[in-house]
Amino acid sequence: MSSILLGGLVVCITHILEAITGFGASVLAMPFLSGLIGVKTAVQIVSILTWLFTLTIALKNVHEIDWKQYGIIMGFMLAGLPVGMYLYRSQESGTLFRLLALFIIAASTTQLIRSANTWKQDEKIGISSFILLFAGGIIHGVFSSGGPLIIFYAKKALPDKGSFRATLCLLWASLNTIIIGTYLIEGSLGKETLGATGIMIPFIAVGYLIGEHIHHRIDERKFSILVFVMLLLTGIFMLFQTR
Repeated sequence: MSSILLGGLVVCITHILEAITGFGASVLAMPFLSGLIGVKTAVQIVSILTWLFTLTIALKNVHEIDWKQYGIIMGFMLAGLPVGMYLYRSQESGTLFRLLALFIIAASTTQLIRSANTWKQDEKIGISSFILLFAGGIIHGVFSSGGPLIIFYAKKALPDKGSFRATLCLLWASLNTIIIGTYLIEGSLGKETLGATGIMIPFIAVGYLIGEHIHHRIDERKFSILVFVMLLLTGIFMLFQTR
């Protein structure tokens, strides 16, 4: 029980951050939850909690969703998913995961330096941006962690913080619907997992209320900096997971 409650505290803190920015809770929470309750159980719990959490934010802020960008991101991710699923079965994933983590750390650090030096960023969307989306789909197929690559595109395509958060939350809710559907078809969701998930719901509710309050009071520049700080932390945590 103490492990579940400690896990709930981790879930609360990481979901405060996700309520502010629209991403990050899963990757940040996984290293801690895996150590507390085991990898398989942690993955299933996080998938369900993320689905509930992001669906709530998306529905509450449906008027802020950029449906065009949602379609573009989802389309490229779905195109890359089969490639990632193939690589998952045929390649050494540890090296790929470390390279992804190092790329995220380097790219987010670069963006933080730019944010510190200037208010205006280069927001042009080129072919490289769409390649990132496709790569995000591949990475998601291999590790279920393609989100960080999507953020680099979304930050350019969705400069408004409200639209950024709402659109990404709908994306995560959609992807986790597929994942949870797979669990149900396989019959892999046990009573222990569902019970632990139920215990943690109040923790994400508190995280939502605190994060929602902060989201509406943070200005665009600080929001942008926070996004890249979150990405940097994500890269570091992903690198930590490969040790």
